[in-house]
Formats: sequence, structure tokens, C-alpha cells
Amino acid sequence: MPIKFIMSTATPLLTPRHVAVIGAGAGGLVAARELRREGHQVVVFERGDQVGGSWVYTPEVESDPLGLDPKRRLVHSSLYNSLRTNLPRENMGFRDYPFRRKEEKGRDSRRFPSHREVLLYLQDFAADFEIGDLVRLETEVVFAGLDEDGKWTVRSRSVDSDCVDEIYDAVVVCNGHYFQPRLPHIPGINAWPGKQMHSHNYRTPDSFQDQVVVLIGGAASAVDISRDVATVAKEVHIAARSVEDDKLGKLPGHDNMWLHSMIESVHEDGTVVFLDGNAVVADFIVHCTGYKFDFPFLETNGVVTVDENRVGPLYTHVFPPTLAPWLSFVGLPWKVAPFPLFELQSKWIAGVLSNRIALPSAEEMAEDIEAFYLSLEASGIPKYHTHNMSMGLTQWDYNNWLADQCGVPAMEEWRRQMYMATSKNRLLRPETYRDEWDDDELVLQAEHEFDNYKF
Repeated sequence: MPIKFIMSTATPLLTPRHVAVIGAGAGGLVAARELRREGHQVVVFERGDQVGGSWVYTPEVESDPLGLDPKRRLVHSSLYNSLRTNLPRENMGFRDYPFRRKEEKGRDSRRFPSHREVLLYLQDFAADFEIGDLVRLETEVVFAGLDEDGKWTVRSRSVDSDCVDEIYDAVVVCNGHYFQPRLPHIPGINAWPGKQMHSHNYRTPDSFQDQVVVLIGGAASAVDISRDVATVAKEVHIAARSVEDDKLGKLPGHDNMWLHSMIESVHEDGTVVFLDGNAVVADFIVHCTGYKFDFPFLETNGVVTVDENRVGPLYTHVFPPTLAPWLSFVGLPWKVAPFPLFELQSKWIAGVLSNRIALPSAEEMAEDIEAFYLSLEASGIPKYHTHNMSMGLTQWDYNNWLADQCGVPAMEEWRRQMYMATSKNRLLRPETYRDEWDDDELVLQAEHEFDNYKF
């Protein structure tokens, strides 16, 4: 039987709260919807001039291309111009608001659409659920901290006014994690004479014309950017961890791309030496090395910290035990299909805040967190992979646990199968997986279920 979701704000009202949501990206928008469905009063703070968060593209880049200068001009978008989703739209959408193809002029109907189409989907979501009325655009939260009465003081600053303090019962942090660059340690890098950039500041390949480029990273952005750069560069050398020896060397189908193991060192003459023994004289190093979690506005008196990219202690990546449920986080897990996960986290938070869903005691939550950390350590999973759901607890187990807490149906099996089929196809067809696939039966199943959803 197809799953039926009824989109309604007529939820039984238990204990309404005044809630501040920080960020109006996908996480903040769906958090606002779920909180309002539960009867809470919601204000969403968004420093940008439109909703959409990390899906808002700008050609602007930061004044420091590496993102090290604390006084640099900040740009919160990390999108590159050529970006298309690496998940199919059926996997991308919220569970009760499918990411359907739209054949209208100016829309991208491809199964793996451009970043602009994802932004338009989020804008459609905000419009259809009338979330725009809850969002304060161009309003930055500069401080969020507990006061003596156990309430939250949220200090915000808009483009046309000074700082304003307001009091809230709870804060939901949805500020994303794709804007504070994470850089590796490379011996000799301070004396290396070439140019450097973090992928956060990559937009188009124009500046790499006829250059020898070394690109560090093996995730989706590194794959996309390396191929984008290769259209104009003289050579592109990719340095990645955990590469099998038989895959090192020139990449099949490319005359100017090579795959190496990680960088061993760099030198004053411009040489970049790889652990596989090869070396090149390079003009440019591009760091596609991920991002750091950062909450510069949040003051918890040390209760919540970021240690080697572990945000904690958090019960199931959401609630700090001693501050629950008045502080929560949406969107920390990565290597996931993000939007449905955000949706379930938000449903859980909204239900807990209204006292409809009960949390364990602070002591029980702390014990659960400690057991989780010990299990990661025993499995050899480093601290900076705490929120990586391709290791240990999978997103499917996590999503189904959240669904059970919320009293809603478990994740549809086709979603998991489609996600896995896409991952396999990406390995088999790295150049063309967005336009060639073998899971049409899953697409038909998804479309059938979408057609039977009740709205």
C-alpha cells in the first residue's frame, strides 16, 4: 500500500513554544514547517536575501581563497556554476513534498537537475507552506545564549537596523556546514610558491587555463571540479586517500587527468610529491577537503563543543542532554540523502518541544552518547567522522528510528534501493551516471507512490 501523508496544520496543540530557527536553507524551512504544524510560534533568521541556504548560487568568492583570514569577506555559498545533484530528484525531495519534474519554461526537468532547480524546489516548498511569513531575511544571528530564567536570548542584526535582543523558549540550529573550509596539513606548504584555493571559492574553471593543477579530495565535489577544471587546464592531478594501487595513474577517457595517492610534501621549486612516488611541478592546488562545523553565534558555556568536527555531546546528533529540548540541531549528519533526514529530525524536535514525544532522561541520553562514541572508537572510526552516516549507524536505520519516535511510517524501501543503485552507478559510470541509469523500475515505483500521496 502506498504511504499516505496528510499535509495539515491541524495538529493537536499541547504546549506551544516560541522557537527561533537559525537558517532558512532546506533544514530551516522544513523545521519551520514542522514546528508550526505542531502549533509552535516560529521565527526563522536568515542572513541572506532569499531562502534556500547553501543552494543559493553567487559568482562572488571570498577575499581569501583559502578561507583562513578571519577578517575575510565572507560568502556563504559553496556552489560551483556547473553543479548538478549527485542524487536523483526522487531521493532529494521531502517525503510529503516530492521533487517532481516541472516542464515549465526556465525549469530543469532532468532527473539529476542543476543547483538552480533545487533552489526553485525549496522556494516552491516555502511558498506552498507559506513559510515566507516566518522568515526574516538579511537578518544575522550574532548571539544565542541561555539567560538566568532558562530562556534563550537571541541577538540579531539586520541590514537596516542595530542589534535587537529577543527571548525564545527554544533555539533550533539549522545554519548548515558548507562554508567554513577545512584544510589538510601538507609539509612544506608555507614555502610552496603556487596559488591555492579551497573548493568553497570555486565557481568556474576560467582561472585554470593552461595550468598544471593538483586537486586534493575524493568526494563528489572533487570529482565534479576536477573534470570541470580539466576542460581548460594543461594537466589535472588528483590526490585522494584510500585509492587502490591498480587505479593510480592516467584516468581512462582523459588525456590530461591523473589519479595519485595523497600528497607527501611540497617544495619551494613548485614540486608536489605524492606518496606513490610520483611528482609534478604545479601552478595551483585546489583543496576539495570538506568543511568544519561552526556556530560562532552560539554560547552554551562549554556544554556544546566542536572537537575535531564532532559536535557534541548530542543525543542522536540532535539534542545536547543537559540543554534538551531547548537547544537542538538539524542537518549535522552527512553522506546521506539530506532532505528527508532533515524532515524527520524536525518532526521529532517539534513533537518533543510540545511534550507530545518524550525524551529519555539527561542521564540516559548521556549514557547513550558515551556508548556511541565508544562504538566508533572500537570500530576505528575517527572523531571527525562522528556525523558521517556511511560509517557505523546508517542513515536508513537512523531515519527509521526517527520515524518510529514520531509515529510516522518508516522510510520507503525504494528510497534505500535507489540511493544504493545510484551509488553503484556513480562508480560504474562516473562521467555519465547523471544521464544513464538502470533503475527505471524504482523510478516508476516512486512516481506511483507520489501519485497516491494525499496532500
